[in-house]
Amino acid sequence: MLDRLDKEFAFGREALDVRAYRQELLSSNIANADTPGYKARDVDFSSALAGALKQGGSASNGSTLKMAQPVRVSTSGGMATTAKGHMSGTSTLSASGGPSDDYGKLAYRVPSQPSLDGNTVDLDSERVQFADNALHFEAGMTVLSSQIKSMLSAITSNS
Repeated sequence: MLDRLDKEFAFGREALDVRAYRQELLSSNIANADTPGYKARDVDFSSALAGALKQGGSASNGSTLKMAQPVRVSTSGGMATTAKGHMSGTSTLSASGGPSDDYGKLAYRVPSQPSLDGNTVDLDSERVQFADNALHFEAGMTVLSSQIKSMLSAITSNS
């Protein structure tokens, strides 16, 4: 049961994971804006997500993403159940997602203006990318929260 519920949220969770990882990279770029020789790094969100979809198979055939596999539920032991729908035994949840290095190779940002010290961070560009990524992350959270609220509403309805 939990694996089916988790599968419903796999795409949204994966998208948020990639957005969070990209936010870390962008904040690192901003923090190193004055570091001589620092090369600005970034990951292309659309290609990273497309790569995740290819690794896990196409979304149209119902398979899950490789990096956002549902949690595994293992049951063991004996527990008395009082109704037919109750889970028996001791349930253990273990995450089965992949590491963030599956998001694709990091790309170095091509500087719009060369720097004498070899630093490729353009603060204006990084701030815009940071704000844009944060906005998309918040939108993804809103969509995921809406899905969870709909699921809870369906579960708790007395119909």
